[in-house]
Amino acid sequence: VQLQASGGGLVQAGGYLRLSCAASGRTFSTYTRGWFRQAQGKEREFVGAINWNGGSTDYADSVKGRFTISRDNAKNTVYLQMNSLKPEDTAVYYCAAGLRVNPSSKSWTMYEYWGQGTQVTVSS
Repeated sequence: VQLQASGGGLVQAGGYLRLSCAASGRTFSTYTRGWFRQAQGKEREFVGAINWNGGSTDYADSVKGRFTISRDNAKNTVYLQMNSLKPEDTAVYYCAAGLRVNPSSKSWTMYEYWGQGTQVTVSS
């Protein structure tokens, strides 16, 4: 079972990136999918999450209105569209999957499966 995050890179402030997290080895269509990030020297923090059918999402206050999570269960993939990026968004972004996780639960400990992380760097 593997979650493969991709799409990170270097972008100027105000720019955008779209992260993808493709799952393999099993289907995650019934799982809540989440995104977390960890900046250097800081703790891992919640970015956003989406429930199994896309009907419920939640976001950290710091990204609300700028980031959007979506999923394609046929492709076993979740996306994170990041617009209006700021230097403070610089971090390694991790995708995760958790069964029976409420998207509003911002604790990373609730998630069972994790991707390897993709670096996002926003220059000022």
